[in-house]
Amino acid sequence: MSDVVIQIQGLGKRYRLGQTVDLSRTFRETLATLPRFFGQKARQAARTLAASRAAARAAAESSDPETPPGTFWALRDVDLEVQQGEVVGIIGRNGAGKSTLLKILSRITTPTKGEALIRGRLASLLEVGTGFHPELTGRENIYLNGAILGMNRFEITRKFDEIVAFAEVEKFIDTPVKRYSSGMYVRLAFSVAAHLEPEIMIVDEVLAVGDAEFQKRCLGRMSDVAREGRTVLFVSHNMAAVLSLCTRACLLEKGRLVLEGPTPNVINEYINRAAKEIDVPLDERTDRKGDGRARLTSVSVRNERGESSLRCGDRLRIALGYRADAALKGAKFLVGVYDHFDRPVFFLDSQSDGGFHAELPATGEIVCLTEPINLTPGPCRVNVAVLLNEFLADHVIGACGFEVESEDFYGTGRLTERKNALCLLRQDWDLGTIDA
Repeated sequence: MSDVVIQIQGLGKRYRLGQTVDLSRTFRETLATLPRFFGQKARQAARTLAASRAAARAAAESSDPETPPGTFWALRDVDLEVQQGEVVGIIGRNGAGKSTLLKILSRITTPTKGEALIRGRLASLLEVGTGFHPELTGRENIYLNGAILGMNRFEITRKFDEIVAFAEVEKFIDTPVKRYSSGMYVRLAFSVAAHLEPEIMIVDEVLAVGDAEFQKRCLGRMSDVAREGRTVLFVSHNMAAVLSLCTRACLLEKGRLVLEGPTPNVINEYINRAAKEIDVPLDERTDRKGDGRARLTSVSVRNERGESSLRCGDRLRIALGYRADAALKGAKFLVGVYDHFDRPVFFLDSQSDGGFHAELPATGEIVCLTEPINLTPGPCRVNVAVLLNEFLADHVIGACGFEVESEDFYGTGRLTERKNALCLLRQDWDLGTIDA
């Protein structure tokens, strides 16, 4: 028990759907709206109220008594123990409860039931700028965060140069962080969390904000933290990062912990469950992000001949159906293709060839035809998104999947396999000469 640094027992978090009270409304504004409830408005309100009460009674009779009408459980009955020095990955679909769990552990929100005991100094990086005061400079925020973690000024000063160098914000260290770009923000926030020697480190998907080089350095730093005997909880949709970094993983689904164990086993279960979701029509998927101004309704991957059977060297024809309430201006469509371990294979961007200059109809389909791609045989997964004027309108992870068939690509009589490579190259080997 002395080695257990995080102990979670029966943890649950319940939220209320919608907003029943406008807390921003003043008493005077409330009085001004009262006349609307007389006459026809009053009768309509009475009917609506009666209908809602009837629905509430029906729901109360048929549902879980711990789930009142208009509420849902973001987390429920989660039991978990994390040992000192473990690096544990938390994986699951959007809305599975991953971020809610980390917010409870970080004391940002309180649980509805159960308890989470933390033994040790904890640093969390849940979103860009968490714990930063926008009016303070980078230097002042470093000392502020260190004080929050319980470190004295001498300890913070000893790590200060290392923090600034890792974040690459030397020129702006005395500038208020409200003027930082999102990349500068997240670099400094991660650097503070990683270098101020917390005994427990919690990192959410925020690393996706940084560029590839920064993400590589972050993963390296977390590996160093783990080797120093400290504990890391890591939430990510990047299965390759989870596989390389974490010794154990936990799978959350609809707020419940459905599996924990060795990372490869948990990732395989997650992939198998995600594959079943792909069978659900895209228009019926509810695990999506975006403001909803446009919605992706279908996606298909075929070769240039219209066949669903794909081989190495085929040109891919990717068709995206969409709909919106009005004609689309400034629309950008994105497609990401990943292997079965969620490693990115390639990305497609409708603006890469100039984009759509004219308005798109409110409902339609766009098609992308790629160059020949020498994909190794095996399953692939497709993520899709649409942005309107650079703001996310819709995003679905695992919108569809496809399989690349095995074949004798090199003509050697042996079928190619997907081992460590994602693509194959035609190649010519010959005897060369070495200049003296």
